[in-house]
Amino acid sequence: MCMKEDEKWWIVSGPPKNWETAFKEGNIWGLRPIERMVSQWEKLSKGDRLLFYATKPVSGIIGYGIVQTKFRQDKPLWPQEIEEDKVMWPYRFEFDVEYCLPPDKWPTQKIVHNYVMAAARGGFQIMKGEIAEEIIQKLPPKPIEPVTGKKKPFTIHHEVKNKLVEIGRLQKLIAESEYPLDRTKLDAVWRRVEKAVPAYVFEVQIGGDIYHALGKLKHAHDIWNSNIFLIGRKKDLSKARTLLAGTFHEIKSKVKLIEPSKVDELYKRKKAYLNLEAEIGIL
Repeated sequence: MCMKEDEKWWIVSGPPKNWETAFKEGNIWGLRPIERMVSQWEKLSKGDRLLFYATKPVSGIIGYGIVQTKFRQDKPLWPQEIEEDKVMWPYRFEFDVEYCLPPDKWPTQKIVHNYVMAAARGGFQIMKGEIAEEIIQKLPPKPIEPVTGKKKPFTIHHEVKNKLVEIGRLQKLIAESEYPLDRTKLDAVWRRVEKAVPAYVFEVQIGGDIYHALGKLKHAHDIWNSNIFLIGRKKDLSKARTLLAGTFHEIKSKVKLIEPSKVDELYKRKKAYLNLEAEIGIL
């Protein structure tokens, strides 16, 4: 593997059972809400590289990946959080797995390195790229697809959701995907403050169940008075307009219908605007 000069590497350390949950739940990791960890999380960017370190009884590197998105969450995920019914690692990020040993090989095929063992005590911190390259070269030559995970394929639906979350964060809002609503989940929401209900709710339907999507949006508007948005292709939005003229007439004037290209355009303009501000020095 050839390293790029501007690549940023992080060592991500945690118990084996937490890694198993992270992979199972779609490749998500989280950090504690303490000043040092929050500061590191704020420096984390899409495209940063990660080394996965499993603590005792494994005590070694089990794989590596690349950061996709980061977000704050107030819902328990890991076993300890669920058992105690509180969020212990709210500063989270999603990553793609590029290589990972299967769990039954972690104890025997993990990579041990003195530098990494010392760095791993910090839980999450930047590490030297040349060390990362050295470690990766020691892993078995054929990448082994990890775990029992339910890794979701990257689709247009997934891409639009990610962009909606990123736009929300550029707006300085608390933006999250897969936000719970009763027994279902919303594709993306934006909240103004940590304890607030969603002010903006988005459902992305690319050839999917428009009826169900509108039902979720209506419910969100009914209980939270949220601003509601449906993102879909022209034929999907045509179906939505038919339903809004009948079954869902109550939210016809409330829901905004948007094509994916508009989300992409908004995302690019927001990024360009902030980059220009940073270049000028007015941020």
